Amino acid sequence: MRTLKTVHHKILTPIRKFINDSRATGILLIVCTIVSIALSNFAFSSTAYVSFWHQHFSETLSSLNLPNSPLHIINDVCMSFFFLLVGLEIKRELLVGELKSVRKSVLPVLAALGGMIVPAIIFTIFNGNTPFHHGWGIPMATDIAFSLGVLSLLGNRVPVQLKIFLTALAIIDDLGAIVTIALFYSAQLNWIYLLFAVLALGLILLLNKLKVQRIIYYIIPGAILWYCVFNSGIDASIAGVLFALCMPIDKISKIEQLLFYPVNFAIMPLFALANTAIILPSAMGSALTSTISFGIMLGLILGKPIGIFLFSFIASKIGIASMPSRTNYRELFGVSMLGGIGFTMSIFTASLAFNFEGLQIISKVAIIAGSLISAVAGYMFLRRVYGKKKTSIYLLNTADDLTEQDRAMEILAPRIVNQAIG
Repeated sequence: MRTLKTVHHKILTPIRKFINDSRATGILLIVCTIVSIALSNFAFSSTAYVSFWHQHFSETLSSLNLPNSPLHIINDVCMSFFFLLVGLEIKRELLVGELKSVRKSVLPVLAALGGMIVPAIIFTIFNGNTPFHHGWGIPMATDIAFSLGVLSLLGNRVPVQLKIFLTALAIIDDLGAIVTIALFYSAQLNWIYLLFAVLALGLILLLNKLKVQRIIYYIIPGAILWYCVFNSGIDASIAGVLFALCMPIDKISKIEQLLFYPVNFAIMPLFALANTAIILPSAMGSALTSTISFGIMLGLILGKPIGIFLFSFIASKIGIASMPSRTNYRELFGVSMLGGIGFTMSIFTASLAFNFEGLQIISKVAIIAGSLISAVAGYMFLRRVYGKKKTSIYLLNTADDLTEQDRAMEILAPRIVNQAIG
């Protein structure tokens, strides 16, 4: 009995503390990324490890037009649950939280727009007159999982409003990337599947309108929505966001509780392992000095923060949008730097933009390098902004200056912090 208590104290308690730490997701993602890149490039394991993620399971899955490899199952099926989780968080904030104000909800939209336009321009400056000009969409995306993971490393020093802003920005950014892929990089959209996706979405909205409360009734049309979106030629992750936005508001907390641990401590680590299984080229110097690399890296490292911050700054100054509560421009710029973590959608866009494998490898190396620099720079900048004190906006609020919305946010804060990504 005493031995069991000792094991519980020495092993289980630290694990529980790690899981409950808001930085756990970020630390886990970084560790998985390092491990995956290392395994991909060690001679004794690289071939088997990389091949594992791309191996096909069975012809049956292919015949049913379903994902047929570990990589595609993780990216197209499992990650839909991640997007469902963040979509639920966004819906709650739009209805009762930080994004309820029209001016505050406009800010991440304009920020995402700037974060797409400026990187595309920078890439075009380097590659507009070359055969590689078609890659302008590569540095446009912000990776939700990794950007929030890095932000989570700062713990409770980061105001929850800033996390919500980054989440909304990254989702809108991803939607923009998906639209870009659909319009400029998809070989062909399947309009039949798109039509059935719209019908499935309409059925979910009807169930919500009829105030159907049992979640099980939403599962079948939700699965149909995912299947149709997946086969339409549009990235399947959009199905998770659409499904979330159609769910009843009073069921959001229950669904989040069901998804929180599986998403953060199973799906996200698998996502990191699968998507960083990349064999780096031996001639790294050459790979990083091409016009493609310059366009991608500078698009991520400079274009994203400049675009996000500039559009946000102008919008707030002229009064068409307002800053997140109790945040300043220095914090906003730090988050804008984290917007340069492109990764998943950027790698996906690169695979569509270039048919030649050599160009895809150069693009992936540039994406990894640009995302890594953006992550380190953004983290160090915000760490300097917040210093060593674990301050929190909820400790700084006073009863005299709290608006009705601020009081609501303060009441929701503990739950949001525990359930929000990162």
